[in-house]
Amino acid sequence: MADSGGAVILYTTWPDGDAAAKAARVLLEERLIACANIFPAGRSVFRWEGRIEDASETIALFKTRASRAEAVRDRLITLHPYDEPCVLALDVDADKSAAGFLAWIGAETR
Repeated sequence: MADSGGAVILYTTWPDGDAAAKAARVLLEERLIACANIFPAGRSVFRWEGRIEDASETIALFKTRASRAEAVRDRLITLHPYDEPCVLALDVDADKSAAGFLAWIGAETR
């Protein structure tokens, strides 16, 4: 079984599913992520520039190894259409995760 190198999920929000899928394809081609999950029915309520906003957004989760997380973050920020994109890195608890899936993430992001 390949070493996962520690897994990270990057949580992001996008204006639509097409923008998220385009970023996912770039990151897959560059072997920075193993996969992305895109959820089109998100709603975000937040304060931006002094106003409360209520927007429909697409949520995307990008799965990678810990050693690639900074590169994924940087690439997501450059690919993203927002001025200040939401990109949050969430460490994965390997002891409570499926070892085979973690190994697959590691293998796909080499």
